[in-house]
Amino acid sequence: MASVRFMAVLEPAEEGGFVVKCVELPVATEGETREEALANLKEAIEGYLEAKTERLREQTKGERVEVIVEAPSALMA
Repeated sequence: MASVRFMAVLEPAEEGGFVVKCVELPVATEGETREEALANLKEAIEGYLEAKTERLREQTKGERVEVIVEAPSALMA
């Protein structure tokens, strides 16, 4: 398995605790502490990626190829 970095936005929640959202994926969660919110986000991202991988396996009938593109550095920071 490969390690991938994702950018997250961590904000204090109005009712207490923290809300954290992944910038690159449609994943968000919360936690009572900063550390708990980030741990919950890591778990949520891993679950999202596992589900997405399984769906792609089921739907893909053709040849898998890798495409490399040049992305703006601001997206990858």
